[in-house]
Amino acid sequence: MLKIGVLALQGGVEEHINAFRSLAVDAREIRLPDELEGLQGLVIPGGESMAIANLMDSFGLREPIKECVKQGMGVWGTCAGLILIANEVDGGCPTPLCLVDIRVTRNAFGRQVDSFAAELSVPVLGDKTFHAVFIRAPVIQQVKNDAKVLANLPDGRVIAVMQEKVLGTAFHPELTQDLRFHQYFLDIVTS
Repeated sequence: MLKIGVLALQGGVEEHINAFRSLAVDAREIRLPDELEGLQGLVIPGGESMAIANLMDSFGLREPIKECVKQGMGVWGTCAGLILIANEVDGGCPTPLCLVDIRVTRNAFGRQVDSFAAELSVPVLGDKTFHAVFIRAPVIQQVKNDAKVLANLPDGRVIAVMQEKVLGTAFHPELTQDLRFHQYFLDIVTS
């Protein structure tokens, strides 16, 4: 059975776990390096990117995650997770994992009160729009090398990318009933 982990240090862990379980996937919380063993994919959820980065370092997860990616494990970063998978973060904090060739800006849409939802065209998910929830979301300022844009806002800002088996979304697919992004990640990790 397919095994997907959700980094359970801070943020929207249960929502991702529940989404994957509804797709009949063995989804589990990951807090320690040895729990990465045997995973086909890992989600770094939304939350607070500095807190997640600090806890990742405290628990010694940074290098083991990078090594698992080198060995073929997929990673999906949502919101704060997108910041952590980037190669570059404007302002330099937090220190990212450098898994996808993008530059991001934290809290690019403003404060909590500036959160919003939008209907997005995401061609890899089919013709039906995707209802995306943005909460203190980052934005992808630059896409380089082999990273591919999957979705933009109507004003052109990039909000979803993929490179090899690494997926990044500036929004929170786990906060909707639409499981197409979760299924897409499963397709990526099994390809």
